[in-house]
Amino acid sequence: MLNLIVIGILSAFFFSSTFVLNRAMSLAGGSWVWTASLRYLYTLLLLSGWLLVTGQARQLRAILATFRRHWCFWSVAGSVGFGAFYALLTFSSSYAPGWVVATTWQATILASPVVLLMFGHKVPAKGVLFTILIFAGIISVTVEQAGSASAREILLGVLPVIAAAFAYPIGNQLVWEARHGNGRLIPRIEDPAVDSSVGRVLLMVLGSLPFWIVLVALSQPAAPSRGQLLNTLLVALFSGVIATVLFYRARHSARTPMEMAAVDATQSTEVLFSLLGEIVFLHGRLPGMAGWGGVVLCVVGLILYIRSQTSESAAILPDSN
Repeated sequence: MLNLIVIGILSAFFFSSTFVLNRAMSLAGGSWVWTASLRYLYTLLLLSGWLLVTGQARQLRAILATFRRHWCFWSVAGSVGFGAFYALLTFSSSYAPGWVVATTWQATILASPVVLLMFGHKVPAKGVLFTILIFAGIISVTVEQAGSASAREILLGVLPVIAAAFAYPIGNQLVWEARHGNGRLIPRIEDPAVDSSVGRVLLMVLGSLPFWIVLVALSQPAAPSRGQLLNTLLVALFSGVIATVLFYRARHSARTPMEMAAVDATQSTEVLFSLLGEIVFLHGRLPGMAGWGGVVLCVVGLILYIRSQTSESAAILPDSN
């Protein structure tokens, strides 16, 4: 499991660029709609171009064929796991600092076991208990934010992130079920394209396109600036391509629900990376006592969670041989 955790933390490092750059674009007056939708347009172009340049045009054709065969499934999974997730996350950056969004985003650690239960998987209660520490950290950060923000800013900066924390694992779990599930309610997809991390990301991006088209058409935002075009390109490269491919590699290499939950838990380290990035690049202020306490609780909860999952796996694996 250790290698999965290392890959997960590395993906969290690149994911953290999302919170810092999204906050930078928000402070510069850029529309959150373009911040969200352009990321996935760039991700589509970057991954498709990489496959073509590296002589993997056949794989790209296979990915497109897989999408056509199961377009309804991928549209649902992509719209939830990429569309709703990132639209909500980006919207919140207009009302809260990046590190606050990143800390609140750790609600996904609580959401992940709930989602696994929704899909009929068992989750060890011991590990779930440690997520209470992470939740306490989120509350502590929210309390500190409340001291310098209105009730409206708190609600719009926190509640969308909590909703996004459920949308992301639901979308990811739909993909896992399609590849490894029993095929009762979700179609069983055994195409080789789904075995590739790049393939899974591209299929989800393609599935999210209808969501972005509708969102842009309904909101009709002003044209993006050059700075926003550049920053969304960086987010697409660091988070949409590098981080997502690494995260999908780790999560889909997991053999048990416990390992999947442990990989999801590594995303808690985004808090530290985002806080450091905002201080260095955006001259953000250091958090106060409540903020630091919340960050510490999130990290301690992560460590205890991973240790509990590792011990559970060690106890189960000998019996499965």
